[in-house]
Amino acid sequence: MTIELNQHPQHSKLVTLVWSIANILRGPYRPPQYRRVMLPLIVLGRFDAILSPYTQQVKAFYDVEMSKPKDKQLKGVFLEKALTKITSSERKQSLYNVSGFNLETLLADSEHFTANLLKYIDGFSDKAKDIFAKFEFEKEIEKLDDANRLYLIFKNFNEELKKSGLDLSPKSISNLQMGYLFEELVRKFNEQANEEAGDHFTPREVINLMVNVIFAEDSKELSKLSKHCLIYDPTAGTGGMLSESEKYLKDYNNTISLELYGQEYNPESYAICCSDLLIKDEPAENIVYGDTLGVKNAKEKDGYVPHDGHQNKHFDYMFSNPPFGVEWKPEKDFVETEAKLGFSGRFGAGLPRINDGSLLFLQHMISKMKPAPEKGGEGSRIAVVFNGSPLFTGDAGSGESNIRRWIIENDLLEAIIALPDQMFYNTGIYTYVWLVSNKKSKKRQGKVQLIDGTAHYQKMIKSLGNKRNELSVEHIAELTHLYANFIHEERSKTIKNQSGDFKVCSKIFTNQDFGYLKLVVERPLRLNFQVSVERIARLDNQTAFINLAVSKKIKDEKQIAEEEQIGITQQQAIKAILTKIDANTVWKDRKSFLKVLDSQLKKLTFKLSAPVKKAILDALSERDPDAEICLDSKGDPEADPQLRDTELVSLPLGILLPLPLGYDNESGLDKLLKLVRPHCEAYMQTEVLPHVPDAWVDYNKTKVGYEIPINRHFYVYEPPRPLAEIKADIEQLEQEIMQLLGELSA
Repeated sequence: MTIELNQHPQHSKLVTLVWSIANILRGPYRPPQYRRVMLPLIVLGRFDAILSPYTQQVKAFYDVEMSKPKDKQLKGVFLEKALTKITSSERKQSLYNVSGFNLETLLADSEHFTANLLKYIDGFSDKAKDIFAKFEFEKEIEKLDDANRLYLIFKNFNEELKKSGLDLSPKSISNLQMGYLFEELVRKFNEQANEEAGDHFTPREVINLMVNVIFAEDSKELSKLSKHCLIYDPTAGTGGMLSESEKYLKDYNNTISLELYGQEYNPESYAICCSDLLIKDEPAENIVYGDTLGVKNAKEKDGYVPHDGHQNKHFDYMFSNPPFGVEWKPEKDFVETEAKLGFSGRFGAGLPRINDGSLLFLQHMISKMKPAPEKGGEGSRIAVVFNGSPLFTGDAGSGESNIRRWIIENDLLEAIIALPDQMFYNTGIYTYVWLVSNKKSKKRQGKVQLIDGTAHYQKMIKSLGNKRNELSVEHIAELTHLYANFIHEERSKTIKNQSGDFKVCSKIFTNQDFGYLKLVVERPLRLNFQVSVERIARLDNQTAFINLAVSKKIKDEKQIAEEEQIGITQQQAIKAILTKIDANTVWKDRKSFLKVLDSQLKKLTFKLSAPVKKAILDALSERDPDAEICLDSKGDPEADPQLRDTELVSLPLGILLPLPLGYDNESGLDKLLKLVRPHCEAYMQTEVLPHVPDAWVDYNKTKVGYEIPINRHFYVYEPPRPLAEIKADIEQLEQEIMQLLGELSA
């Protein structure tokens, strides 16, 4: 089932009207800035339409209460409920205005309009007042007043509504329909501001896809009478994901009971989200203004919450579009402190690089899951949009790899859908929808589905910033069906590849398919030694040898000079003693050469330190594939760092997950090696030793990595066109160019 927008008959007329009024702002504002005025104005207009019939009643009731002795006055929630009840006995969320003004009375007194408007805004209930504060509406009022546009914009807004026969009151437009209108205006204004919209706005058709697939396997459960669900978005933005999921579920089951939760750190986006909920008479208190990841020692000012605003809360469904490739430096101290708690906190699997915090948000959401069914809970589902970085960034053992490993080994990753490029307003990159769940159906357990939707798009009639492609209703339907069908190598019914075949768009993999072992392959150190003039000269480039003539004193110049002279004398003595060794002989065995070298070095009048002796050996040696292997003190081959290599080896088939290796890549390594060593040795025998027979694996350096190379799995080689065909095209173009040049010269 896909979502359709139920538009009110007045919907398009209202949108057009708002746009026409917004043009009055041109001058003080650029078109992308119109929303700063028009969005709070729409909110104000709706609130006024609800409250204006009761302006005097609310004012009178409030004045009577305030005139009573303090111990007799209604206070807090009791006063809020009483004032709200005057405006509507059915309204659940507090909404009232005690100023005694409404738009009509404000406009009737043009001389004092600005002062009275500010009193009017200050007279709203706390949540409504907070919304206007986050919009910074008073700042815009001052700007409009200075430009002599304030009264004009309000007057035009009021008059145009009446002239068009439009009405924002609940009798004309229900709370839900008003919510639809507000969402549409938010979308249009954000599209106008496309250079910054991507920071908080997700294309609606992408949200529709996420909503469709996340509910696809729960249709039976969601059909139950009076089903109750908690939905959460930790990067709520303007609330699009929350409102679309609500719309879908209400259309699917009108008896369903929903609670919407979110957190947003952008004040304007937070205000828009809360406005939408308050307009629809839904709890806006569940949307927290603050930083979900957490900021250490931040000030809790203007209701700002510098940490997870829904601690110890768990949800049925979660959605998110975290910022792509955004640094988490402001949250670094807080996050790193919590990471030390391991899995008692949110970030036990690891931390990604500082320049992209996407996987922090996913770990945060997983911490909000309800217990899995096998643990007596209902489980949860997550849909999140990422760029390509979380799929593969990070080497084996890195934070990103460990996070992927934790998610996959615990069988939480259900599917990933690759979307077309040029889908978002502020970036043209490819994006991916991850579906994460701890209540996988039996057929999905131990498996991950990859879906290639990169060709599922249609070109937009008009580009919006970097957004040139969009998903159609048909595309969303097919991608949803591909997900729900869960068939390996299922083909699209509409998308063809260059060869004309219907494209394979769904593939199924085991969890183990994404893991690999990173083996460090060593080769023996083989050196020859010669005490030639050229090699002795190399000593001057050896740090330990140079430092012989560097004084450790700081202030006493006499002592410094003395120490330096002693060092120079020692350097000269070493070089002189080396010249006693035959310069033409080349030793191919280090042990034999050391006997000769040591016999000469013993003649020195001072003792050589180990670093200086190593510097001498380094200067006099060269790598030689024909030389004998250098052995360490235990008689084992010594590894040559320059020949060191790594091999990425897939996990053994059927190995049980999760692996016994800890996320520090050290604890449990011995247990892991018992499981994988035979597999690794077999790999070495077939893939490495035939080419380098003296190689071996340093198993103590083994690390586990996980990556999801979705593009590689769907890659299909397309041969280039025949040369004759390309040549014909070039000749045709040449003829067209010559014809055009001829027309110009004629």
